[in-house]
Amino acid sequence: MSEQPVEKTLYLADEAATVAAGEALGQACLKTGLAEGLVFFLGGQLGAGKTTFSRGVLRAFGHRGAVKSPTYTLVEPYEFSTERVYHFDLYRLGDAEELEYMGVRDYFGPGSLSLVEWSERGAGVLPPPDLHIEIQLQDTGRALKLSAVSDLGATLLNRIEFTED
Repeated sequence: MSEQPVEKTLYLADEAATVAAGEALGQACLKTGLAEGLVFFLGGQLGAGKTTFSRGVLRAFGHRGAVKSPTYTLVEPYEFSTERVYHFDLYRLGDAEELEYMGVRDYFGPGSLSLVEWSERGAGVLPPPDLHIEIQLQDTGRALKLSAVSDLGATLLNRIEFTED
């Protein structure tokens, strides 16, 4: 990777700050474009705020409805005028090979952003991420760590604009 920074960290005081951080990342995605497609792996313990963060990303794309964790469906698609966002939750996945049976490779590619919770359960089948996003409970809020894994991920980190309240 050639661009810097390759990592950003932020303390998120509450749910609103978590949504706002996701929205800032979504805005950076829109500035960069999804021509090549983007893949983000979201890590953190149960209840850390991965779906809340994803709601913020989806808001940047214009989604105003509810965002639920696709724990039982594995993937929830969101279609916009020119972009597609796929929210995966692989927590209940028994074997990574199950992803092959559902045609997972069709979800990744130009014009799409894939947000993947519990990505380690899809190891060997999922494409490599552009960003690894780790959310951990910390004090009364959350610690957010974004790490670029590709040049495109590093470009995003350079374009993201977090607002501090």
